[in-house]
Amino acid sequence: MKAKFSLIVQYFFVLLFVYAAISKLITFEAFQVQLTQSPLLSAYATTIAYLVIIVELVIALFLTLKQTKTLGLYLSYGLMVAFTIYIYLILNYSDFIPCSCGGILEKMGWTEHLWFNIIVCILGLLAIYFQENDKENNKTNKNRFIISSILLTILSIGIVILLFLSSEHIIKKENPFIRKFASYALNYVNEYDLELNSYYLIGLQNDSIYLGNSTAPLFLGSLSTNLDTLVSSSLQLEDSEKTYYKTRLHIIDSLVYLTDGVVPFIYKGRLKSKKLERQSSKYYFSLSQPIAENSIIVRARSKSKGADVLGLIDLEKLSIDLNDSLLTKQIDGVFDTDGTLLYNQELNRVIYTYFYRNEYLVIKPTLTLEYTGKTIDTISKAQITISSLQQEKQMLTPPLTTNMGTATFGNYLLINSNLKGKNEAKINWRNTSVIDVYDLRDSSYQFSFVIPNRKNNKLVEFIFNDQYLFVVFDTYIRKYELNLDRFK
Repeated sequence: MKAKFSLIVQYFFVLLFVYAAISKLITFEAFQVQLTQSPLLSAYATTIAYLVIIVELVIALFLTLKQTKTLGLYLSYGLMVAFTIYIYLILNYSDFIPCSCGGILEKMGWTEHLWFNIIVCILGLLAIYFQENDKENNKTNKNRFIISSILLTILSIGIVILLFLSSEHIIKKENPFIRKFASYALNYVNEYDLELNSYYLIGLQNDSIYLGNSTAPLFLGSLSTNLDTLVSSSLQLEDSEKTYYKTRLHIIDSLVYLTDGVVPFIYKGRLKSKKLERQSSKYYFSLSQPIAENSIIVRARSKSKGADVLGLIDLEKLSIDLNDSLLTKQIDGVFDTDGTLLYNQELNRVIYTYFYRNEYLVIKPTLTLEYTGKTIDTISKAQITISSLQQEKQMLTPPLTTNMGTATFGNYLLINSNLKGKNEAKINWRNTSVIDVYDLRDSSYQFSFVIPNRKNNKLVEFIFNDQYLFVVFDTYIRKYELNLDRFK
């Protein structure tokens, strides 16, 4: 009876491992992608994807041979212990990682899968015990069974835990462009039709989302965060300024700013009154970001260096202080340093993210660099080709953009990445936009999530607070529930 039990378990393992291995081979790309997204194994996904299939088939072969069937049972038990501890860690230390088992086991829930593995481990132990008990010198065999089982259990658990700790370190500190996807980071709430695609996001305060309009410089819109009411108003200038070229509205606290670095001018006024007064008309710039009532960070062109630099305009003193050491020139100092400029009010920091390289700058309000952060892609040098024809610089070929839209709030920086990470499915990039999340307190990459396209439209820009993420798609704005701290 005991011999029959061992034989049944033996061939059950053969069927289980052969079926699982074949299932993984049939859907190998999906299996590899799932491993890449696991917090336990992502750094070793490519190696483990091949290794698991080979080990399963080799163990199945050992179980079918008389000379190696006992070894096969021990290895089967050890592999199932590893799978079990993997599921246990996933259940207790991750909210979002899919199981990568293949075949019918994919239909199991997390808890059911854990119990299945535990029961199979127990069956494996009993089969080994009965197998060893059939041999001569039972006392020696029992001792070997106890010692071997304990050592094998410790070894299997230890390997998985070491892989987890090592993988986490590699992903966060030595990232080889492997993303951790949080599939439950977002929950869709609702959407609102703005009816025009010329709106852009200005700010998010209290229960209102503020909007500007690129075709109507003096338009100011206020949309409730419930996405049910859009209130339109018109800003009033103290003079009859009629020339607009590249205007941009900004909101900080109770103040609203209208800037245009090409004309140039800066207007400021109270959000409540909608009346703006001219503050300055002498400084040219390509980007601007107010950080205090009378302080504006700008990106301007240095005549002496012929490159873009960051500067701080003081509206009280009507002065500008340029710092030419912040933006690092790689090719021309203009195109290669292009990027986005943000202000994080909660941390009181300016954030500049390069478009064409894997870097962002965290800058103090005094215009001094706090640190340079790294995004997880591997593009450390801008891949652009510049031509100077008729004394005008132009890009000869489309650039490789690494970081596109950005937003910041609290401790986090969210970056819309344009590059596919290792082992990521191409179809996901056609149907979604990928957002990478960074913790500004220690410059660490945390995880990524995807924002599905709205029909055929990818996101245009986004903004968030500690509860919600708002995303603009063409003429629509969508609201999502967002909880970044849950996945830390």
